[in-house]
Formats: sequence, C-alpha cells, structure tokens
Amino acid sequence: MAELALKERINAYEQLFDKLDLGIRVIDRDRRPLIYNTKMRAIESMTLSDFTDRPFMDVFQFRDEKESRLIQALKYEHSVEDKKQTYFNAQGEVITTINHVYPLLEGGKVIAAVEIAKDVSRMEQILRDKRTNEEGTRFQFQDLLGESDRFMEVIAQAKHSARTSSPVLIIGETGTGKELFAQSIHQQSDRDTKPFVTQNCAALPESLVEGILFGTAKGAFTGAVDRPGLFEQADGGTLLLDEINALPYHLQPKLLRVLQEKKVVRIGEAKERSVNVRLMATLNEDPIKAIDEQRLRQDLYYRLSVVSLFIPPLRERDDDITTLARFFLRKYNNRFQLKVERLTEEALHLLRLYNWPGNVRELEHTIEGAMNFLSEETVMDVHHLPSHLRLRQSEKTDISAQTKPLPEQMAMFEQHLITNAMERHTDNVTQAAKSLGISRQRLQYKLDKYRK
Repeated sequence: MAELALKERINAYEQLFDKLDLGIRVIDRDRRPLIYNTKMRAIESMTLSDFTDRPFMDVFQFRDEKESRLIQALKYEHSVEDKKQTYFNAQGEVITTINHVYPLLEGGKVIAAVEIAKDVSRMEQILRDKRTNEEGTRFQFQDLLGESDRFMEVIAQAKHSARTSSPVLIIGETGTGKELFAQSIHQQSDRDTKPFVTQNCAALPESLVEGILFGTAKGAFTGAVDRPGLFEQADGGTLLLDEINALPYHLQPKLLRVLQEKKVVRIGEAKERSVNVRLMATLNEDPIKAIDEQRLRQDLYYRLSVVSLFIPPLRERDDDITTLARFFLRKYNNRFQLKVERLTEEALHLLRLYNWPGNVRELEHTIEGAMNFLSEETVMDVHHLPSHLRLRQSEKTDISAQTKPLPEQMAMFEQHLITNAMERHTDNVTQAAKSLGISRQRLQYKLDKYRK
C-alpha cells in the first residue's frame, strides 16, 4: 500500500511539474529517475527510455561523479543554487542550464535528489557566436569529434602544448581540421582572452605579403599609411599562418627573425617594436618535400616544429565516420528546419567504404548536400547520397571490400620497413636512414609522424 501511495504522489507531482516552464528531475538513492517533467525532456531532447538499463553516469557522459551535482547531492547532501552547468545528453549534444540542486531527506537520511533547471543552451550559443565574431575563434577541444586512438592521441598532445607558448606546426591533409586544433590550443592557453589572428598565406598577393605581416609606415611607398601588421594585431595572443609553404621563400628569413627576436619592423621604418605572439602554422603536405622543393626553408621548419601535430586523415579514422555523419545530420537538421532522425545502416556503411580525399570537410558537404534532397522524410538512405558514392558501391566486389585503400596500405608498409630498420640498428637514426636510402632528416620526420 505504501508503494502504491508513493506512486500516486509521484504521479500527482508529475502532473503539477508538467505545468511549469522549468526542467524538473528527481532521482532516487539508486540513481533511478522518479520524475522527469516535460520541460526537462525538451531541454535535453530525451525520454525516460534513454535511461533504460543504463547507469545515470553513462547517460550524461560525466567523466566522474564529482561532475554530477545530483550525485553529489545524493552522496554528500550538497545543495547548489543558481549555478551554470554544461553536460551532454544521451545523443552527445551539449546542454547548458542554470541549476538548483537539493537533496531530499526523510528521517534525516537522503532518499532522493532534485534538480530544477532553466535552459540557457540557446543563450550560450548566441554568446558563443558573438565571441566568434569579436575574437575570431570559437572551437574548443570538446568540439573536436572523434574517438579513434590516433585522433585522441593528437588531442592529448595538443592539450599539452596549450600550457606553453612554443611555436606549433600542424600538419595534415586539406579538410582534416587543422585550424580547429589551433583554435582549441589558443582557447585552452593563458592567451585565451587575447586576440586570435589567422591568415591564409596562399590568399595573400605577393606584393602585399610583407606589409600585411609586418606592417607599414607612412611614406614607405605610394599610398602607404601607418598600419600595424598581423604580428602587432595579435600581440599578447596567437597568430595562425595557414599554408605556411605558400609564403614567399624570400620572406621566410624575415619571419624567422621575428620569431627569434620577438621584434618586428614595419616597412619603411627603422624602429623595432616588441611583440609577444605565439605563432602557429599549418601545412597540407610533407614538410620534407616542401623543403626539398624550396617552398619551405629548413631553418624556419625547425623553428616552427618545436611542437609538431600530425592530424590523421579521415580514411585512417573510419571508426569516427559514423559519429561525424550523425553530428552533421543534427547540425543541418537545425539549419534547414528538417526532422531527419537517422541514417540507415546501408548509408553509414557506404560512407565508411569511401576514401574521403577531402576528409571531414568533404563528409560535411556530403551530408549537407544530401539534406537538400530531403523534405518530409525522417531517414537518410543510400539514394540520398551523391552518385559517385553510390557508383562506388555498385562496383565494389567482395575482394575489394576487404582491401584497405592504397595510401593506407603504403603507409602501413612504410611503417613496417622503418620499424625493422630501427630495430636492426638499435634505434640509431643515422644508420637506419642510411640503410633505408633516405636522409636522416626525412627519417626523423617519419618517426615523429608515426610516433615510433
């Protein structure tokens, strides 16, 4: 009878709480949901079924119990009032609320905990977009999607680099997210409140590069005015030079000098100006090849590569393709006001078979393009995907389906040869390089790349 009376009280409370424009969640001492009102379900885009047979900590992807205020209320009778909390729902989407959390007691013992939440996710996004426009940076490490071992290793390395002001060289194919890593490092560093300035070197007219980088003085040439360059604009913060191999070769020594001396001289001026800038640069090719073909000076490479991050291409992260595809599906659902719930397993399989030469950027554009062919449908299927992906499926044989892409096989074979050479020569890089018929510099680069 007592249990029935409790259920009746809970049912009455649910009806009451469903009238409120506040999220209400109550969990019992075993962390099971007792009350989960309509507003809370809307805030989190979840239902009670999302809790079925799953521990509370797993549902919301907390790293440990200290992050969950409800658990702290249950265990230690902690109360929290009017505090912001950011966490993930069951689908991995970011939720931000202003919370009140209280333990519920009976006979002096905690029997449950209640959370009263106000949704501020939209407000946070607006503020975040505003910061993006004003500061030029938005992404943080939690925005980098992927769980493959190689990708997580690079994230760990990048997080370590955020603690210092050493130059960082980020190497990866087009579309792998090099700038996202640079922004994340800046955001986690002690420079996060200072400027983040980015410039694609390939987009600069050669005649204007020097002035844009280092600034100009009035009268230096016809029409010249006193104007600070990118280094001065980024003073105290971070300067990202994208595609550094596109920077004119004759200007690279001047860039190196600024890096070493931390001083810049505007064109047409003799005065040296001190700058406190962390320089990051990106490369979309093998730096040793860029050096050999005189697109990148060797001394500049050594100075930039104090920290080298190698972003793996998407074809080497096939476990992450499903996660990324679902994320982009949600993104364009919101943007296009659609209600596509999922991709079919056949569509996901097709995406995993593709080699993705354009990497994550190409995958995003593929999902965006497919969304343009959906209207009332709630499922994205194979026929919604681009024709070149479907053609690949129709031509796929059982043998080829089991064969890794050629670049991946070649990379694996190269790693095997390098490992054997290093073992034969007891980790002597000079001797191993000689036996492989390559320079010591090239072997060292490949060792760093493969982290052997």
